[in-house]
Amino acid sequence: MYTFESRVRFSETDEKDLLSVPGIVDYFQDTSTFQSEDLGLGVGYLRTKDLVWVVNAWQIVICRRPALGERIRLGTLPYEFKGFLGLRNFLMEDAAGNRLAAANSIWTLLNPKTGLPARPTAEMYERYALEPRLEMDYAPRKIALPPNGVEKERFFIGRQHLDSNHHVNNGQYVHMAMEYLPPGFSVGQLRAEYKRQAHLGDEMVPVLYEQDRKVITALNGADGLPYAVVEFAPA
Repeated sequence: MYTFESRVRFSETDEKDLLSVPGIVDYFQDTSTFQSEDLGLGVGYLRTKDLVWVVNAWQIVICRRPALGERIRLGTLPYEFKGFLGLRNFLMEDAAGNRLAAANSIWTLLNPKTGLPARPTAEMYERYALEPRLEMDYAPRKIALPPNGVEKERFFIGRQHLDSNHHVNNGQYVHMAMEYLPPGFSVGQLRAEYKRQAHLGDEMVPVLYEQDRKVITALNGADGLPYAVVEFAPA
């Protein structure tokens, strides 16, 4: 497993001085980015090949959120290539090696100029060492929406939501969806399903659902179709 160590910064914490849920997403995303960069398969390499990895789905199980200043260890491992899909696990541990969070993720390799999926290159097959996947309860990729959603106030995508691929970064959807959690809601599991890319100026229409103690937010476009669906289950 590829690993690196860090320390929880004040800028990554919430009002309880704990690493925020979006902060966990960002750490996991950074871990896979660091691995790719160290293997020579990072952003620069992808641009020379007209390729980009886009996340399709997250499942993050949170055991405990680390506190401000706490030292943590991040890890990631790719465990399967399936056509143009890449499947990858993530792990966050404390200084004693106790599991703080674990994740499963599904990514699509795309040609950003055509929008079409592409198969991994020979270098990817060669340098990404596939490993056995982590032990965790794996949830389905698709998130079913219950009936009777409640539409919330609409807003527009700004530059602060975008990444270097010029669309909304996957972690930003989690930030958006968390705005609709009830006060005191403690997240034990996050699932996110990404449907399509949102860009600068696109209108976002949040629709809130609640079922079986779970809170689900569909982040729809003006056409009523979702960009992303994010589900939070309580701890």
